[in-house]
Amino acid sequence: MEEKGYLHQIHPVLPVWDVVEALDFYVNRLGFRIAFADDAKNPKYAGILRDDVEIHLQWHDKRMWEADINRPMLRIVSQNIEALYNEFSRVDVFHAHTLLRETAWGTREFAFYDPFKNGLTFYRDV
Repeated sequence: MEEKGYLHQIHPVLPVWDVVEALDFYVNRLGFRIAFADDAKNPKYAGILRDDVEIHLQWHDKRMWEADINRPMLRIVSQNIEALYNEFSRVDVFHAHTLLRETAWGTREFAFYDPFKNGLTFYRDV
């Protein structure tokens, strides 16, 4: 019998116009740590980790943000959602509409954007 393939993890790549600025945001405000960077001083590609989540950050020309296009939206399954919401509320990353709420689709979640307009939603099933 042929062995079946198995999906193990996903490492999304977020577009950013400044990898150093993105690393600062994700590390110093959201509690990630740097997993790797292609250059220590002027990285164009880097990975960050927090718990079991790994996100990659890739430089793109800032002119790409002049076009009104949708940016990626990540949905990150989380535990202790209330504690995470409280942690992030203390580091001034929320926008005016960020609320911890229960949804009609059975989750408790909150969302905001990083400085590069990439959406981040943290949730757990209710």
